[in-house]
Amino acid sequence: MKKILPLFILVLLIACVYVFFIWQPNSNSPLTVASKSEGGEFTLQSLSGPVSLKDYRGKVTLLYFGYTMCPDVCPTNLSMMSNAFSQLDDKELSQIQGIFISVDPERDTMERLNEYTHYFHPSILGLSSTPEIIKELADRYGVAYQKVVQNDSATNYVVDHSSETYVVDPNGKLVERLRHAAPPAEILAAIKKYSKN
Repeated sequence: MKKILPLFILVLLIACVYVFFIWQPNSNSPLTVASKSEGGEFTLQSLSGPVSLKDYRGKVTLLYFGYTMCPDVCPTNLSMMSNAFSQLDDKELSQIQGIFISVDPERDTMERLNEYTHYFHPSILGLSSTPEIIKELADRYGVAYQKVVQNDSATNYVVDHSSETYVVDPNGKLVERLRHAAPPAEILAAIKKYSKN
């Protein structure tokens, strides 16, 4: 019995590592996230027209990649971002920009994105583009995503995706990646760390 117990604990630890770091729900293969994220410039589409990252020079920009039909991961992260923004005064809000980039351009129209992001906070802007442009941008930021067909679902498919928030400093440089569901205090700390004022 004494010899079996350590073996059982080892197997349990291996199973935990698999669940938390390798296995992804609703997918046939694990998502792979680039270990090195270079970030960089982009121009995507909004409801009002083209938007570039350089448009927000002088501001701390928070980027999040997801999709509007996401059942729980995206709403959780955007709620945390919204909560953090709600704790800023008007002057502080003028120095930040939240951007939600859709990895599901097939379904996320500009109108839908605009309505979705403004539900969380008016300082969060919804952007998208062609699948090819989104894929190239996601690769540069170390974002992983993949469509998973669900024939028994009303939406036909879901999109498994990584769920970090990317912090871009006022000079347009990717400086930090916040973990999934980072609490408002952690988001505020990042904003104040990189803000010019």
